[in-house]
Amino acid sequence: MARRVFPHARLGAAERYAELLATEGVTRGLIGPREAPRLWDRHLLNCAVLGELLPAGASVCDIGSGAGLPGLVLAIARPDLRITLVEPLLRRTSFLDEVVVELGLEHVEVVRGRAEALHGQRRFEVVTSRAVAPLGRLLEWSMPLVEPTGALVAMKGSSVATEVSEAAEDLRRLGCAEPEVHVLGRDLLESTTVALRVAWAEPGRVSWPLADERPGIPGPGARRRPTSKRRRGA
Repeated sequence: MARRVFPHARLGAAERYAELLATEGVTRGLIGPREAPRLWDRHLLNCAVLGELLPAGASVCDIGSGAGLPGLVLAIARPDLRITLVEPLLRRTSFLDEVVVELGLEHVEVVRGRAEALHGQRRFEVVTSRAVAPLGRLLEWSMPLVEPTGALVAMKGSSVATEVSEAAEDLRRLGCAEPEVHVLGRDLLESTTVALRVAWAEPGRVSWPLADERPGIPGPGARRRPTSKRRRGA
C-alpha cells in the first residue's frame, strides 16, 4: 500500500520516519505506545494522501505539528513542497529537527512557537493541521497565515459537517469562502481521510490585520514572537 502513496525514491525515508516514530516518538511521549503497530494505516498513509489537495511547489505551513503529522509526511512524499513546521513545545521541535537532519529534508524549516506569533509576519499558500482545534479556533490561528490566493487544508474527522455549522459566524466574520469537504484515499486506504479546505471569499480584499478582528483580542503586535527559529536549506 505504501508504494501506491509514496514515490519509490521516497519510500526508504518514509520507512525510517516510521521507525523513529515507533521508537523515539514513543519514548519521548510524542505518540502513544498503542499507536506504534498501526502507524502506517492510521498516520503515515492517511497524512500522505492530503498531498492530493496541495499545488505543485507550494509553500506549506503545518501548525501544531507535534511529531510531524501531517507536515513531515508531506515533506517526505512531496519534495517539491516548501514546508514550515510550527510547534511550541521544545521536546517536539527537538524531535522534528533530528528527523529533518537524518532524512536530509532540506526543504523543511522548523519553527518553535505558536501560530499566532507568525501573524502579520509570514504567509503561505497552504496552512495544514491535524487534530489541533475545533474549526472556529483553527480559523483564528490559520487564516492570518494564508496568502490571498491560498487555503487552509485541515485533516478532520467524521464530525466535520457539525464543525462547519458551528463555525458559520467565524467563517463569515473572517471573510472565508464556503468550505469544501474532501474525502481522500477511497481506492487506497482502509480508512479514508477527511480534509476540509477553506479559501478566502474575496482574495483581492485580504489584508492584515483582518478587518473584522474580534474585539477584545490583542493584535499580532501584542503577541510574543517565536522563541526560536531553525531553518533548513535555502
